Amino acid sequence: MGVHTVRMPDLGEGITEVEVVAWRVQVGDTVAEDQVLADVMTDKATVEIPSPVAGKVERLGGEVGEVLAVGATLIDIATDGGGAADEKPAAPATQKTTSSATTKPAPEVAAAKETAKAVAATKQPAAPAPAKQAAAPAAAAAEPAPVKAAAPSSPNDKPIASPALRRRAWELGIDLGQVRASGSGGRILQADLDAHAAQHGTKEASDAAATTQAGKARTGEDIVQDIKIIGLRRRIAQKMQESKRRIPHFAYVEECDVTDLEALRAQLNTRFGNDRGKLTLLPFLIRAMVLALADFPQINALFDDEIGVITRHSAVHLGIATQTDTGLMVPVLRHAQDGDPWTHARAITRLAEMTRSGRATRDELTGSTITLTSLGTLGGIVSTPIINAPEVAIVGVNRIVLRPMVVGGDIVARKMMNLSSSFDHRVVDGQDAAKFIQAVRGHLEAPGVLLAT
Repeated sequence: MGVHTVRMPDLGEGITEVEVVAWRVQVGDTVAEDQVLADVMTDKATVEIPSPVAGKVERLGGEVGEVLAVGATLIDIATDGGGAADEKPAAPATQKTTSSATTKPAPEVAAAKETAKAVAATKQPAAPAPAKQAAAPAAAAAEPAPVKAAAPSSPNDKPIASPALRRRAWELGIDLGQVRASGSGGRILQADLDAHAAQHGTKEASDAAATTQAGKARTGEDIVQDIKIIGLRRRIAQKMQESKRRIPHFAYVEECDVTDLEALRAQLNTRFGNDRGKLTLLPFLIRAMVLALADFPQINALFDDEIGVITRHSAVHLGIATQTDTGLMVPVLRHAQDGDPWTHARAITRLAEMTRSGRATRDELTGSTITLTSLGTLGGIVSTPIINAPEVAIVGVNRIVLRPMVVGGDIVARKMMNLSSSFDHRVVDGQDAAKFIQAVRGHLEAPGVLLAT
């Protein structure tokens, strides 16, 4: 017997450390070659680390939420091979955005066979370890076949569940090996976990399940939950904190009359909606920003404050802040200066769907030069968005409200909307920021120019 030390591989792109967001195996589990051992996160990509060998898990290199450096011990696996312990990096990893996703081989992946195996592992993230059957066929044959709605037959059997469900069970302190499965092939479903929490879990788990089902705590109760910040949520927290700490933000808010724009949008949707698709406000905002940025190149820029270099871009790669189940992400509409409102509308819809489903690629989530953020009808009156570093500006959109305004000496009802934006005062002067937003406002209030140019 020997012990193979699986070390955290170099994932390329200058990555020096990763965060463990989920363990797919536990100490004592038997694993097969190419079986996924853990999910780790770097930047906004989740990477699955497969096992380079078959054997039995001896030790895990860290807890969920722990940050490991490249080259650090990820896991120790006892193998049938003799001699001294192996000291090799993990097998080629596969990258995916957030928690599911289109797989992308790490830079050192060269063999097509290994890549195919890794992709297969991604598609079935919590599959049972086949090594148990391969290592002991006689014992496997003697065991009874899995029965639906039955708990695993022994502590060493690996429950079948999704990574999200495993993480939830970990938060509740529930051993999935004790949960009765009702899904196909013995898979544990969310309903199974909720039922176990309510009937057999700890008081905290039962209270959490009851709160989830009832939507609120019963009168007189105080349900307290400690939730560890890991994965994407931790990355968001770190990025926002760093951006706010390092960038001297200043905000500029301007109101905008979008009555004519909304009338034009309604006309276009009535005439072309069936053929070209419906238009929201966002494509017009994008066009207005693109036209304004042509006169303010210092705002369509990135600032590397470590080396003191401002990089201006002639093309507008617009980040669109998008809320997902796992947190706020920013897919990028590249070359936003090209295309018409309908092209932009289709691109926005596709990017939002890819991002929310976890299928957006790394390239689609990086490389923005300025960001647009909107909460739609929840947009409030004024907001102070945080800059998406290393960008130097972010444009925020508040909700449209019908307000009495003085037009030509008469009081009339107009549709008004505020633009709440933030700028990096190290790069953008207050006067330039104000002129830029005024230019955006001018284009929105004379919407014909958005289609004519």
